[in-house]
Amino acid sequence: MSNKNNTHQEFKPFIPAGKIMPEFTGTSIILGIILATVFGAANAYLGLRVGMTISASIPAAVISMGIIRGILRKESILENNMVQTIGSAGESLAAGAIFTIPALYIWMNEWNMGTPNLITIMVIALCGGILGVLFMIPLRKALIVNEHGTLPYPEGTACAEVLLAGEEGGDKAKSVFTGLGIGALYKFIADGLKLFPSKIETTIPGINRGAIGGDVLPALLGVGFIIGPRIAAYMLAGAVVGWLAIIPLISHIGNISEIIMYPASIPISELDHWGIWDNYIRYVGAGAVAFGGIFSLIKSLPLIVSTFKEAIKDYSKGIGGNSTKRTDADMPMKFVLIGILVVVLAMMMLPIIPVGISGALLIAVFGFFFATVSSRLVGLVGSSSNPVSGMTIATLIITAIVFKATGNDGQTGMLATLTVGSIICIIAAMAGDTSQDLKTGFLVGATPYKQQSGELIGAVASALTIGIVLMILNNAWGFGSSELPAPQATLMRLVIEGVMGGNLPWALIFTGAGIGIAIEMLGIPVLPFAVGLYLPIHLSTPIMVGGVLRGILDKHLNKKNADEASIKDKIEGGILYSSGLIAGEGLVGIILAILAAANLKINIGNYALGQIGALIFFILLVLSLMKYSFWKKS
Repeated sequence: MSNKNNTHQEFKPFIPAGKIMPEFTGTSIILGIILATVFGAANAYLGLRVGMTISASIPAAVISMGIIRGILRKESILENNMVQTIGSAGESLAAGAIFTIPALYIWMNEWNMGTPNLITIMVIALCGGILGVLFMIPLRKALIVNEHGTLPYPEGTACAEVLLAGEEGGDKAKSVFTGLGIGALYKFIADGLKLFPSKIETTIPGINRGAIGGDVLPALLGVGFIIGPRIAAYMLAGAVVGWLAIIPLISHIGNISEIIMYPASIPISELDHWGIWDNYIRYVGAGAVAFGGIFSLIKSLPLIVSTFKEAIKDYSKGIGGNSTKRTDADMPMKFVLIGILVVVLAMMMLPIIPVGISGALLIAVFGFFFATVSSRLVGLVGSSSNPVSGMTIATLIITAIVFKATGNDGQTGMLATLTVGSIICIIAAMAGDTSQDLKTGFLVGATPYKQQSGELIGAVASALTIGIVLMILNNAWGFGSSELPAPQATLMRLVIEGVMGGNLPWALIFTGAGIGIAIEMLGIPVLPFAVGLYLPIHLSTPIMVGGVLRGILDKHLNKKNADEASIKDKIEGGILYSSGLIAGEGLVGIILAILAAANLKINIGNYALGQIGALIFFILLVLSLMKYSFWKKS
């Protein structure tokens, strides 16, 4: 611990603690709220279509710089950071909401109960958003400060690099914005014009249902370079176990006899590799993620306890205390605890939130648990790979068991269970986003309590609009339709129905937990492995490509007689360029989501170049990353 603290004492942010700059201004608040609303709506549609959302921190920072610095001619990196803080909160809250709440619409439609109350949706989102931020605040010093240099926080670090590049200009800005342009163009050609597919795959001869593929996209390549080879390899290892071991095994068993195993409704022999992954592997992954989360919390308990003690001790000094530096000032602990208590009591007493006293207590316990796990996990593998839905599945299983055991089953119990899961899902998503934003602020020299206030503003703004967005989308196409399949919410629904109906595939859950135990016993961090097992292998392979490139540079750095300054400059160039790739894809991804929601079709390519074209374009993308890292001139 002493080494980490010493590391923090030596670290000097870009804006020193003694310097005061515009930060929490009217401009940053208004622009941030607008971006929170736009990003929340765009990502809601995107997540309901494909089951994944786009991190908005970097796109928000880029847009902020363009407006505040380019149009308004104001120069404050802290003001730009505040805009991205508020804006990214909207995307994270939307992600948590759309992974669960659409199941309410599906159920109520099936039960001829109309549609969920709009105020109920808003209040659920509001409770989850506020708790997600408040639970993270006492953990800031433990995870952001004391673990600086240990937890990379890839999106948070990348966002800081974008802000710094815009501030310093020169070659750094050129690297970032070149990456941004290439990432944006690539994404537009692939998923906008659809000249080639962004997802490629091939089956493996000799392995029953064995397949491998990749989402050949700029952001995944960039994330891989930022997180490095070790974490990328752990993720790919989990994916390999799922796709090249468990899927062929299940397929082989299914070919022996016409077995139908829940949640699939057709024999295993009739499922392809995607069908087996969707019906079975995600449960195995959820079990591994649940074990990894529990084990991660146990390992973190001493650090968490010491952090709380320090936070309570620091509270008496107040925000403006003489002994508290601006860059170390969190929200008062009294405000945090009162805020949490008020929200929990509201959930207990308000009939519009159908969870009751037991549900509210479960939310308080699991909310803090998964806020901690999510905050640490995004520090390792980034927000894009944060398995929020896996955490939610674990919550739903335990909550459904508790409610069923206490007689709260049937339709009432199912709605209460899903409401608990919805709030927990939003808490986990918001806590992960908050920790990434606080990492960015730590690097650039922001004021923590002002950033935390910005997170709350973004959460409230998004919560008040997400219900309207969901209502419009449901009225237009209906959740569960081909236009809006809502894959994550459908999975949550199956989990609850499985527990309440007594037919949940526990064997798959415990298989994942057993794999997690074995991995931990081998001394391998279980969470990144579990993430790789839970997500499709198509996400882990391009991340591994980026990780390998970073690993080669790191290896050269450790060689004797290495030109350390030159290699570090190449690594920095690669990180800056990778940050731009992430930003470019994020910006265009959100634009494409808005165009799709407006029913404006630009997909004129019809995948004319095919998978070969996609592979060629990805190779060119890799070469461009090498140009700004391996071949960068010092």
